[in-house]
Amino acid sequence: MSNYSYLIYILVMAGVTYLVRMLPMTLVKGKIRSRFVQSFIYYVPYAVLAAMTIPKIFYSTPDLLPSLIGLAAAVITAFFGRSLLVVAMCACASVLLCEVLIMLI
Repeated sequence: MSNYSYLIYILVMAGVTYLVRMLPMTLVKGKIRSRFVQSFIYYVPYAVLAAMTIPKIFYSTPDLLPSLIGLAAAVITAFFGRSLLVVAMCACASVLLCEVLIMLI
């Protein structure tokens, strides 16, 4: 693939990203009063992040068990209100520990 193709791809992605962020600001002039629309706008980033992250969790290791253990560790630490760094470190540590135990067995 040539450098020209990469440049086109980057420009298209930049344009789409700009439009997605610019259109709501230009189309909606006043304050949004609908509680449904406000909650929809509030939860969209979380839903997109989950949709992008969850599938990658299951394919991050060769075996499914360490992935599930890491996901469980992340959910449990997040449930108790820990920071994102602590959640990520606990998930990584639990996956590493599980992988080491699997190699020893």
